[in-house]
Amino acid sequence: MPKPKRINNQEKKNKRPSWKEYFLSVAKIASSRSTCDRLRVGAVIVKNKAILSTGYNGSSRGLPHCDDVGHEISDGHCIRTIHAEANALVHAARHGIAIDGATMFLTNSPCYDCFKMIVNAGIKEVVYSGFYMSRYGASKKVLDLAKKAGVKIKHLEIKEV
Repeated sequence: MPKPKRINNQEKKNKRPSWKEYFLSVAKIASSRSTCDRLRVGAVIVKNKAILSTGYNGSSRGLPHCDDVGHEISDGHCIRTIHAEANALVHAARHGIAIDGATMFLTNSPCYDCFKMIVNAGIKEVVYSGFYMSRYGASKKVLDLAKKAGVKIKHLEIKEV
């Protein structure tokens, strides 16, 4: 019987995702819980390499989901759902989890409204994988606001896990 090939430490290191890739992958898994099939988005709030909160886009607690009853469209966007970023922030607040100074990992870049909440919550860095064309054409305003508010915002593609 042949011996299994030994993997040296360098090969092992190359196969391991970085912390940012890892947390973006967790956000991708969170997005699978989304209840709006127009765009499934996941969010993870992290501090000191520990996950503090997660969120995904979906209807308000106890109300019907888009996947079940259809979408509520206004200006080309579904307004039935709460965005993943907001859900992650609300989850932390409901459970008394301090997130000041944390990093938020997102499957898609935040819209302008969510980014304002991110700033007020004390999130210091946002890392996202996909680009979201925000309503009211405000995607560029997110970048401008990030610069003014001192919040780092970074795009990072992740490999499939």
